[in-house]
Amino acid sequence: MTTRQQTFFSRRLTGALLCGLALWAWLAGAAAAAEGQLRIAKQFGVVYLLLNVVEDQKLIEKHGKAAGLDIKVDYVQLSGGAAVNDALLSGNIEVAGAGVGPLFTLWDRTRGRQNVKGIASLGNFPYYLVTNNPAVKTIADFGEKDRIAVPAVGVSVQSRILQWASAKLWGDKEFAKLDRISVAVPHPEAAAAIIKGGTEITGHFGNPPFQDQELAENPKARIVLNSYDVQGGPSSSTVLYGTENFYKTSPKTYRAFLDALDEAAKFITENPQTAAEIYIRTTNSKLDTGLLKTIITNPAVTFKVAPENTLGLGQFMHRVGAIKSAPQAIGDYFFADPRITTGS
Repeated sequence: MTTRQQTFFSRRLTGALLCGLALWAWLAGAAAAAEGQLRIAKQFGVVYLLLNVVEDQKLIEKHGKAAGLDIKVDYVQLSGGAAVNDALLSGNIEVAGAGVGPLFTLWDRTRGRQNVKGIASLGNFPYYLVTNNPAVKTIADFGEKDRIAVPAVGVSVQSRILQWASAKLWGDKEFAKLDRISVAVPHPEAAAAIIKGGTEITGHFGNPPFQDQELAENPKARIVLNSYDVQGGPSSSTVLYGTENFYKTSPKTYRAFLDALDEAAKFITENPQTAAEIYIRTTNSKLDTGLLKTIITNPAVTFKVAPENTLGLGQFMHRVGAIKSAPQAIGDYFFADPRITTGS
């Protein structure tokens, strides 16, 4: 090799090393920059009360400062598990708030890649499928002219629970039987349709407070299905989840977030009236404070970060082919934390 060639290759090698070092430094900087940034997607309803309290009381910022970290927190309002999952995979948020159904979908789809897992539960809430059609007494009575509103057809936890109920009634091969008359409608609009009547929407599988408003404001409204009956008892149907990268590269932010949620859960349990006022203030809700307090203090409702009774839905989704992987334990689809691993 000539001296000129040696010089050329030496420069190429030096350049490659410098580029590699620059890339390593950029990646290290990106990982470090991730600490202190937290973008959270939430949807509609009292099931997101933990996040409302966390935001109002600035609990993430509080626990971040205790750990020596300034955390910039942004909240994004979305509707439907599909939109939330898209936001998470595109890197526009760090934390997704949606049903446990969308969590299982994304956990299965990202295994070996982004490795999405659950972070915490938002508590246990019974979800009601409410109808204003006098002819509908059970899900078997819905006909071709009926339309059942859900946040996202075939994706949202309401849609998955409806599929599970259908499988129990008609068999696993017919699990998607009611998908054909289901429509994607945000909870506020769906509740308005059930209360007003006279639209194609005759059923709404919602969550509090919308289901409670429907029952209170339309005397024809009745409960067709209670999610707890399908899931086998009190269950955490709405959860928070994120990518493995967030879990690993932002440990202080992650810990501050979980600590804030835990504090909010205790605060709501001990101060239901104040929590109701916070919800109304932060969401600009016109809901009656008394009705909201009744929802919060409902014996069937529990505010806590540990998930409960979630595994069954994932196993059902695997059984009917909705996801490829079969979850066997909570640690399969939730990140490790002493407060979380006690869940189910």
